Amino acid sequence: MNNLESYPPILRHLSHHHHHPPDGGDPIQESDPDSLPVIDLQRLSHDMNMQKVLEEACKHWGLFRLVNHGVPSTLLTQLQDQAKQLFSLSFESKQASCNGANPVTYFWGTPALTSSGAPLTTAPQNINWVEGFNMPLPHLSQFQPQLPQLHSLRDSVVEYGEHLSRIGRRLFEAMVKNLELKIEASSSYVAESTGIMRIYRYPKCSNNNNIGLGMEVHTDSSVLSILSQENEVSGLELLKDHQWLTVKPVSNTLIVNLGDMMQAISDDKYKSVTHRVKLNNERERISLCYFVFPNEDLQIQSSNYRPFTYKQFRSKVQQDIKTVGHKVGLPRFQHNPHSLN
Repeated sequence: MNNLESYPPILRHLSHHHHHPPDGGDPIQESDPDSLPVIDLQRLSHDMNMQKVLEEACKHWGLFRLVNHGVPSTLLTQLQDQAKQLFSLSFESKQASCNGANPVTYFWGTPALTSSGAPLTTAPQNINWVEGFNMPLPHLSQFQPQLPQLHSLRDSVVEYGEHLSRIGRRLFEAMVKNLELKIEASSSYVAESTGIMRIYRYPKCSNNNNIGLGMEVHTDSSVLSILSQENEVSGLELLKDHQWLTVKPVSNTLIVNLGDMMQAISDDKYKSVTHRVKLNNERERISLCYFVFPNEDLQIQSSNYRPFTYKQFRSKVQQDIKTVGHKVGLPRFQHNPHSLN
């Protein structure tokens, strides 16, 4: 089977589509790998300078590179290799492997999913050039996939998820300390039961200036999102000071970005970073992203927003995607929202 047949049909003929990019010809600035803030997780608990670096990263970037994170480099490489093997299977076999009541879902054309992992929309004018697997971590160990490639990846993701749950808690606790928030049960804000792993593949595309985006411009709804991009193919870009900066892959590091829930918890002191994914000219790109959220019914208290739960926030986001065609997010919960459509 050639590589093209492993993609969903709608993603197979990129060269025959000539959509204009949703956000036009924005200037793109290549960032040096060292220009991003770098957080050393091992130093974070006792090094005041590192705590200050974290504070500045959260306020001014909403994203940082994480080193000395404790995830074995062999596991990161293994995950990338297993994901590549899984994605190389035929579209039909991947689709069949996630039918029925399976907790793992297979999606393409959109990153917007319901809480059960089903796509919210696949409108052709809003195509995102991506396919992926959605894996809710609490249910993963009971999942018995038929595909051996999916079975191997599942075992690695379960192990990886334990590392990322630990990392998410440590980072959140450091942020709460910096913000001087009185939060007793911090584990309720980065709840292990909410952890989701999404594994993405983006096709290569030589005419990517005409085709659109691998993933549209957005912010994450999470508290934190933790990304691994070990195959050295760039594509992730963040918006900073009205410039798109490329987040280059650096081996054995993780990229952490703050989501909408962290911005609300911090009373807008920290920022939920706006980002997107461009297609690569020469190689397909595989990435793994861990998302963690508050417990569904935990009320987020903030002076800038009406009290809300993550469950209410998610419901409003899904409603907006269906009715107005895009996520509105936090502005929906401001005390005096302007016209938002």
